[in-house]
Amino acid sequence: MKRLVALVLGFMLLATASFSADMDLWKKSTLNQILKRGVLRVGLEAGYMPFEMRSKTGKIVGFDVDVAKVMAKAMGVKLKLVNTAWDGIIPALMTNKFDIIMSGMTITQSRNLKINFAEPYIVVGQTILLKKSLAGKVKSYKDLNNPKYTVVTKLGVTGEFATKKYIPKAILKTYETEPEAAMEVVNGKADAFVYDKPYNAVFYAKKGMGKLVFLDKPFTFEPLAWGVRKGDPDFLNWLNNFLRQIKHDGTYDKIYKKWFLSNKWLKDVQ
Repeated sequence: MKRLVALVLGFMLLATASFSADMDLWKKSTLNQILKRGVLRVGLEAGYMPFEMRSKTGKIVGFDVDVAKVMAKAMGVKLKLVNTAWDGIIPALMTNKFDIIMSGMTITQSRNLKINFAEPYIVVGQTILLKKSLAGKVKSYKDLNNPKYTVVTKLGVTGEFATKKYIPKAILKTYETEPEAAMEVVNGKADAFVYDKPYNAVFYAKKGMGKLVFLDKPFTFEPLAWGVRKGDPDFLNWLNNFLRQIKHDGTYDKIYKKWFLSNKWLKDVQ
């Protein structure tokens, strides 16, 4: 009998300890902090069409922004967008400047060493905007792998990593922003711009028609996902369930069609 009582007490102590540990995790969870604060702080860099960009009135708009609005509403909190330079966006997350990165970020192994990612919400790949005079001469990224060509992209993004990996012989130049790099090709100062397909498709439609050649077949596989701080299973669980919900109730499709299957918004952005 004493042994049975001791076993019961032992199980009760273990259960209490486990419950206490779970409560400690919840108190530290970003999700709990968001609910207590009443504000979801989203880190992004406004410059990646059509995910996040400035409207002509200076407002930050885009696919990620619309999803963030739905996310904040689902939490019952307000939304605050924190525009952050790309090279500092992961350090800013890690130092609690905001709660989540929603900025078209590709999952890479090096990034995953620093932060965690929710399930991918979209898959893209690198494509090429080519100088018009090279039409027919350059048919894929393989043809650009020559020191006579100058390839441009944005600094610190997967376009840079992919160029170094797949087009190592070309001269690579990087720029602080996507438009700055892409305009080098439009102005004839570079041969090709390497970047994600959604951005290239929009840039081509807006500024490259008749001036550039769009090689639109992606030559890389890049899942984009939301980034969060490590050690927060509660927040990751909520985000993954939120993503599944909006992908099955029509919300995701509605936002996707607005930004990827229509160009009506082009007239309203810078």
